[in-house]
Amino acid sequence: MVEAHEVFGLDRARLRASFERASAGYESAAALQARVAVELLERLAAFNFQPRVVLDLGAGTGRVTRELKRRYPRALVIALDLAPGMLREARRHQPLWRRFARVCGDALRLPLADASVDLVFSSLMLQWCEPLDTAFAEVRRVLAPQGFFGFSTLGPDTLNELRHAWSQADGYNHVNGFVDMHDVGDALVRAGLAEPVLDVERLVLNYPDALALMHDLKAIGARNATAGRSRALAGRARLARVQQAYEAFRREGQLPATYEVIYGAAWGSAGRGRPASGAETVIAPGSIRRRSPP
Repeated sequence: MVEAHEVFGLDRARLRASFERASAGYESAAALQARVAVELLERLAAFNFQPRVVLDLGAGTGRVTRELKRRYPRALVIALDLAPGMLREARRHQPLWRRFARVCGDALRLPLADASVDLVFSSLMLQWCEPLDTAFAEVRRVLAPQGFFGFSTLGPDTLNELRHAWSQADGYNHVNGFVDMHDVGDALVRAGLAEPVLDVERLVLNYPDALALMHDLKAIGARNATAGRSRALAGRARLARVQQAYEAFRREGQLPATYEVIYGAAWGSAGRGRPASGAETVIAPGSIRRRSPP
């Protein structure tokens, strides 16, 4: 019997190559990524952080890194990404008066010293980390004891329509696996990150047809990098079956693509630092809960 982790294990060399190819045109198709990053940035506003070092983990083309540098102008802000091409694009978002560092590195083995970062920000990157425990352990290692970790990632309902459509076409896995919110919370605790809290939001993007969705996924580098993928090119017949199966989801002339977005926050090993503006914000460990059924 094939284990799920064997089917959904990620080929990191393929991931790096996919994001490298997508770097030049990434922003044109990254509407969801931009929206989620804005939401995650707004959540930081509840805290009066004055970090010395900020890490944008999975920075991509650096748009969010630029905003982090604007918010924390006195901090050393680091854009870290797996793909060198993304970091080359990030140069375009560096004003002369607000420059940030660019580091090519892997979230599973961060090239940073222990307890050297006060704020780790990571938006829609952790779904590319397998095993997730390793990524969280690295965040815990580089995070200062009273540092803060804010992130977003994708849950298992993501792209469920596309997953179903491909299942009607062949027996291979064509959509990456995503970790349930409750399991994300458990992984945070195992890593030794303190007072974690998570919540979930479902977003739906609409497309005229299935090929338009696949084009956008390819444009942002979100190719199938799982071990259970087919090594053969999808022929016209298979693509036609996928398109036909996807049509069952059409509503009001559009095809939906569902994204289950998980937002999370945790502190370093010593727990929370000083609350914002003298007002305490309570984040209870018991807030971690299983996701509600759709």
